[in-house]
Amino acid sequence: MPDQDGGWSNYRPSKTLWAWSIVGASALTMALGFTLGGWVTTGRANVMRDIAVRDAKADLVAGVCVHNFVTASGAADNLKALQAKSSWQRDDFINEGGWTKIAGIDDTVTNAAEACADQLMKLKELPKSPDAAVTDS
Repeated sequence: MPDQDGGWSNYRPSKTLWAWSIVGASALTMALGFTLGGWVTTGRANVMRDIAVRDAKADLVAGVCVHNFVTASGAADNLKALQAKSSWQRDDFINEGGWTKIAGIDDTVTNAAEACADQLMKLKELPKSPDAAVTDS
């Protein structure tokens, strides 16, 4: 049975309405994509990449630092001295001890000493052998 008043089957939008519909749909898609969809701009992606690289370097150097710390002579005394330090003094203690130094890397790695100190503070006692000094990050 055909529509008496023409209804939706006979509706023909104008070119202007089509253009504004496309603009509106595009804007809605972008708004939802950037807020709920997890889309990021190139600049934000670069910042996220730089943070991930910095954190990965810190984790790597912290693992080496823990190994250097527990295999150094006087490790038990050093651990007690570290535990006696306040939280804001621990990274300085680690840096001054030279445990974050890695051959070929001249600069200090941001957050490495702090991550190393955090891992060392979780130790109840020193590992029995140097190979047992593997830590979870």
